[in-house]
Amino acid sequence: MVYKLTKKNVQEAMNKGERLDGRKPFEHRDIKVEFNISVNAEASVKVKFGKSEVIAGIKMSVGTPYPDHEKEGTMTTGMDLLPMSSPNFEYGQPTIEAVEIARVVDRGIRESRFIDFEKLCIKEGEKAWNINIDLVTINEDGNLIDAGALASVLALLTARLPVFDEATGRVKSGEFTDTPLPLKLENMPLTNTFYKIGDKLFIDPTREEEDTTDGRLTFEISYNGKEEMITAMQKGGAVTFSVEEVEMMAEESTKIFKKMNSLVQEEIAKFKKGGNKK
Repeated sequence: MVYKLTKKNVQEAMNKGERLDGRKPFEHRDIKVEFNISVNAEASVKVKFGKSEVIAGIKMSVGTPYPDHEKEGTMTTGMDLLPMSSPNFEYGQPTIEAVEIARVVDRGIRESRFIDFEKLCIKEGEKAWNINIDLVTINEDGNLIDAGALASVLALLTARLPVFDEATGRVKSGEFTDTPLPLKLENMPLTNTFYKIGDKLFIDPTREEEDTTDGRLTFEISYNGKEEMITAMQKGGAVTFSVEEVEMMAEESTKIFKKMNSLVQEEIAKFKKGGNKK
């Protein structure tokens, strides 16, 4: 009964072009960023979308390249949905939700060609850097995909390679170089997920809103120097989207990209100005 009442209220607000918290359909909650959450990570960033809080940490290791990519480093992304962040999360093996969020974030970064994996190679076929992106929830109130994706990109932008000891073949824990990760900044991906309830579309849902939705569609957008372009898409839920809806979301995503890109540039400028680097 509570679920049906909540869904009815959400739908009624959407029919008026509003949200239960007063926002417009394509309006984000307040977004806040904090750097250097962990002193032991190559980079760490906490991102808040309203009450949702996600931390992204970067850790680097050295390993053997994959046989079919002997000249490239690697990247892995994991998500921990901590029970302290939501009564819906439990301890144990990663849930399907955690795996899916990590996969969507990973795909957006990988498909955009944001990371120059060839420059992560130390010695062809023998040694290469591995980028490990660890995502952790601190408080969960909806839209973990977009919050996690933004935190990951900001962490990658502020990470520095640790010191690698050629003699021992090991990374020196807690020691960092001034070398940033090899990134193609023009390919920086920013994520925006649209949610659908009935025939209404909206972004950045609270947990209450997300629980009532019928499905979602995530867009990964980057800028190639001339125009914004879609580098990846991921659908969730059983709901269908019409061609017209997809075209509208794609157009709206380019507008949202510009706003989010401005936010990223402002936060990175603050980070550099503050000198709070490794």
